[in-house]
Amino acid sequence: MAFATQFELLDLKCHANKKFDCGNNEMNQFLRRYADKNRKLGLSSTWVLSEQDNDASEQKLKLAAYYTLASSTVKQIEIPHDKKLPVYPVPALLLARIAVSKHYQKQGLGKKTLITALRKAAELTEKGLPALGVILDVLDNDALSFYQTFDDFRPFSNNPMRLFISMNVIKQLG
Repeated sequence: MAFATQFELLDLKCHANKKFDCGNNEMNQFLRRYADKNRKLGLSSTWVLSEQDNDASEQKLKLAAYYTLASSTVKQIEIPHDKKLPVYPVPALLLARIAVSKHYQKQGLGKKTLITALRKAAELTEKGLPALGVILDVLDNDALSFYQTFDDFRPFSNNPMRLFISMNVIKQLG
């Protein structure tokens, strides 16, 4: 199956978000019920990757993967960072959601989605949104194993299910 050439912001007029199934009900429900509402409220933005070869009878594009980014602030003492930082909370981006359709899992699309989300975070900071790095809350042990294959994620605070990657490292990903 071929995919669209790039991720794009979720648009309920053309994306079949209600049919997406990654095998996790919470992640499916977020995309189906809350992603667009959160965008309208200014809380987060969700980008989707659609299938390129949709059935002609389908009116909306089927989705292969999605990710959601949101702004956040974090306490300086929680950040695994070497620089001297102010004692007040500093800006960061939150990779709030990342999911791949069951049809495309274990085929490298998760890695592509993660890299795309991190590049989007870097792009947003280049355009003026300040962020020291990206924080992500890991859903479960399978997801933790996936993130641990990347050497650049470091534990955030004392919670092993919360990870951090600095914006400087992200920008080096190319």
